[in-house]
Amino acid sequence: MRYLITGGAGFIGSTLAETLLKKNQEVCIIDDLSTGRFENILPLKLYAPHFSYHIESIFSPVLAELIDYADVVFHLAAAVGVRLVVSHPVETLETNIRGTERVLALARKKKKKILIASTSEVYGKSDQIPYREDSDLVFGPTTNSRWSYACSKVIDEFLALAYYRKEQLPIVIFRLFNTVGPKQVGNYGMVIPTFIQQALNGGPIIVYGDGSQTRCFAYIDDVVWALRHLANEEKAVGEIFNIGSTEETSIVQLAQKIRQKIDPNLSIVFKPYEDAYEKGFEDMKRRIPSIDKISHCIGYNPVHSLDQILEKTIAHFKTL
Repeated sequence: MRYLITGGAGFIGSTLAETLLKKNQEVCIIDDLSTGRFENILPLKLYAPHFSYHIESIFSPVLAELIDYADVVFHLAAAVGVRLVVSHPVETLETNIRGTERVLALARKKKKKILIASTSEVYGKSDQIPYREDSDLVFGPTTNSRWSYACSKVIDEFLALAYYRKEQLPIVIFRLFNTVGPKQVGNYGMVIPTFIQQALNGGPIIVYGDGSQTRCFAYIDDVVWALRHLANEEKAVGEIFNIGSTEETSIVQLAQKIRQKIDPNLSIVFKPYEDAYEKGFEDMKRRIPSIDKISHCIGYNPVHSLDQILEKTIAHFKTL
């Protein structure tokens, strides 16, 4: 099989690429390195000639040829991270909406299977916990750019479903919930690598808000397993799936766990959201996925606990 991964130099894309290459698949990635890292590409070059890459935007003319050659496309290219989204709202909307529209339009010609990355952010402020794929989506006002990323990914989903229904394009949509692990960086607001780096630097660990907001963290290997199996499952076509863990923890509990594993004497400091984001920033109190649908479809069952995730990620950071 020949796979194309847009955004393939990112944390998730490069890990997916390496897993596929280890299984003797042919992989090509395209990434403009706006958030991806060339360091993530370097180990993949060892798999040549089964691996190739293009340092290009998905708006480059080369994308049409790459999609034509692929059997399956994982579309991961997007503006990511709350901090980046808040500081660059125009780029977020253009990259996510126009980029996805282009990928779908190019894939339509030869009916290529496309797996579209979406996000738990699409559930917005909904209080229907756990979030199910058919739950209502609830956003704040358009004057708060916090919601631009979520809305752009909702439009991506509508576009993909429209191509499926009207053009018979085989698409699968997956909503990611806080994927973490080695190689992830905290540059764009990702909380676990940020906390670990702060702790290894001697602290303090900075928690925004009161720390009572809860999240579920899924290990990268579990997520990549799900992506590979969704790509090969015909029953997944035309459907939306949550991918994540159901082990809920508060952000302050997360900070305490990391402190305990690195240095119990470190301090934890609380700061208002406005210190990191824009004035009036809104955060979700809880974000917990239902994984019933994906479990029934492909047998997905994440095997890594939060403690295991932290231990593996901390060990990686200590080698840097």
